[in-house]
Amino acid sequence: MKTEKEDPVLSDAKPQDAKPQDAKPQDAKPANARPSESKSEESHAPAIAGLVIAVVLLAVGLWLARELTAASKMQDCVMSGRSNCNVIQPR
Repeated sequence: MKTEKEDPVLSDAKPQDAKPQDAKPQDAKPANARPSESKSEESHAPAIAGLVIAVVLLAVGLWLARELTAASKMQDCVMSGRSNCNVIQPR
């Protein structure tokens, strides 16, 4: 009766005549290679665009909140039966 270690078909051992593979892939970049400046600048563009969009959305949200608050106050005034609900704008 043979065990798995004795059976060459079931064994995970590599054949003796096989050459060891290089530890480093052929197309690997050197360890000291730095990315070019253009790649570094390009990676910031989406982040800056996202920040600009977030700031614009925040500004629009604040403006909309103020407008809705003013409209709500005007509605409350009209619903209470007052006739002089217009806000006097300073010049």
